Amino acid sequence: MDFNQVIYQIYPLGFCDASRENDHRQAHRIRRVLDWVDHFQKLGITQILFNPVFESSSHGYDTIDCRRIDARLGTNEDFREVCDALHKAGIGVILDAVFNHVGRDNPMFRDVQERKWDSPYKDWFYINFSDSWARDGFSYADWEGHQELVKLNLQNPEVKQYLFDSVDLWIEQFGIDGLRLDTAYCLDQQFLRELRDHVKYGHPDFLMIGEMINGDYNILLKEDLVDSVTNYECRKGLFSSMNTHNLFEIGYSLNRQFGHEPWCLYQGRHLLSFVDNHDVDRIASTLNDPRDLPLIYDLMYAMPGMPCIYYGSEWGAEGKRTRESDAELRPCFDKPEWNELTQHLSQLNAMRLANPVFTDGDYFQICTMNQAWGFMRSMEHSLLIFLINISDDTMHLQFNTPVESAEDLLTHETVSLKNGIGLPAKSSRFLYHSR
Repeated sequence: MDFNQVIYQIYPLGFCDASRENDHRQAHRIRRVLDWVDHFQKLGITQILFNPVFESSSHGYDTIDCRRIDARLGTNEDFREVCDALHKAGIGVILDAVFNHVGRDNPMFRDVQERKWDSPYKDWFYINFSDSWARDGFSYADWEGHQELVKLNLQNPEVKQYLFDSVDLWIEQFGIDGLRLDTAYCLDQQFLRELRDHVKYGHPDFLMIGEMINGDYNILLKEDLVDSVTNYECRKGLFSSMNTHNLFEIGYSLNRQFGHEPWCLYQGRHLLSFVDNHDVDRIASTLNDPRDLPLIYDLMYAMPGMPCIYYGSEWGAEGKRTRESDAELRPCFDKPEWNELTQHLSQLNAMRLANPVFTDGDYFQICTMNQAWGFMRSMEHSLLIFLINISDDTMHLQFNTPVESAEDLLTHETVSLKNGIGLPAKSSRFLYHSR
């Protein structure tokens, strides 16, 4: 399994300027992605994560048909051409797999609505026909109180086979390279285990990423379940540490997750690192000081994990959730932009992909202060030292390292480490030594 990846996340319905509600008029908007392939290559992306692309009633997670591309986006043939173009450019494809629930317009659930207990699909869901007072003449389990999302019975062999066959179709038609399992923390673990076995049997390098929000990620980070999970704990620690000028917060999280002590939770694992996505405020709208924007990416790239960039954030696009809508987080951009931040991220991508220590190196803190911090990552014959100063003043960082000098991976300058190092205000350094 190759975890040396830089992932780029797209919310297709927003990216392609589709209507909020499905009018079932077929358009070919997904082909807009073709115009961005050069941008992805220039940026140094290795995988595109597509949020829902299949037929749904509105936002993509209320699935109608998980085997047909949403009419607002185009056809299966349109999406196949997009995937072919990405693969030709050396970029993999990860699909958002919504397996916990379907929408109320799903034909199987519609059949239950019409035929009640006579429907052959009644056991596809958690139905209580005793609740004749309910909206449909019965009640049903949903996702976290959202009645438009009807929970699937993933212990039902017919449901499992339907979903396994759907993944087979995605692999056959689109050549997908992985799945992001929506609400993975809700999924039946036996279903996950069987799904993994089903996919990995013919595709051992297939990447399975589970969505986790809180709690112990080891619930899913097992050899027979998923390969990676979303690291929401560190996403919060990253921006909160910047805004409060308290790097101890992110330092605590990273040491808790990846440190050397035997109680550390995720040593040797490769979580999905991110600073924003389709569900949370964009990082440019979250940071109090815009000067911290490149620094938060520096930190994200240096820490253990697979970095993920949300579309538009590479040039500093802004957007916040409101009580009524996530639309600001999921806009359509006329074309990709390229500015100083984008250029910086492209350099980070090239640096990271060229040096395996970013992917497989261990983690050890060497310097901790409120506004300055450093850690080492090492493997075999390579050593990375990452240092950051988020204050408005130059700070001298003193620390112990097994080497006396190292190369700055961005400037290629040789840096002496004998007496620590002075770090200018609002700056960071990636120092590398081949041993």
